[in-house]
Amino acid sequence: MTETTTNQADFWFDPLCPFAWITSRWISEVEEVRRIKTVWHVMSLAVLNEGRDLEPAYREAMDKAWGPVRVIIAAQEQHGDQVVKPLYDAMGTLIHLGGEKDFGTVISKALADCGLPASLADAAATDAFDTQLRASHEEGISLVGQDVGTPVVAFNGTAFFGPVLTRIPRGEQAGQLWDATVTLAAYPHFFEIKRSRSERPEFN
Repeated sequence: MTETTTNQADFWFDPLCPFAWITSRWISEVEEVRRIKTVWHVMSLAVLNEGRDLEPAYREAMDKAWGPVRVIIAAQEQHGDQVVKPLYDAMGTLIHLGGEKDFGTVISKALADCGLPASLADAAATDAFDTQLRASHEEGISLVGQDVGTPVVAFNGTAFFGPVLTRIPRGEQAGQLWDATVTLAAYPHFFEIKRSRSERPEFN
């Protein structure tokens, strides 16, 4: 890999996931120190958990999780791919940094922050764009299998669940982690590294 090589990350996220949020902030740091192109895609924890036997509180959370991803997909369909990342940034900032738990408020504020029509919020309560949502979700999940969560990231076409981070690497440290991940992804017989997580995510 040379300095003139442009690598591609395809990033599937659900705005509710704190680990996807941290990994997405890492990718933003990488963009400052490495030549990469990032393509942002929606996946859905609600879709992922359909038909699963969940604790009542988590089932309730998954029922509410449809709204934000439906709105992002609706915005993408009506206003183009370029709105996906700004909407994700706006929603994630409200949810993870602002602690906003009312997804209706998250949606309306994020749309306003991005200069998008408030009427897009109506998509949260309908299945009008679920075909497109499921297709985006399936595109990512088909690369890694069903027994995963968010995020799913493809590095130059090779996808993994994760990396799962609890802190946001900055600057050259972010670049070095990217280099290591791309190296692992380039080996066709590498599949998994994992250890038990002993700390909660921090977003600073």
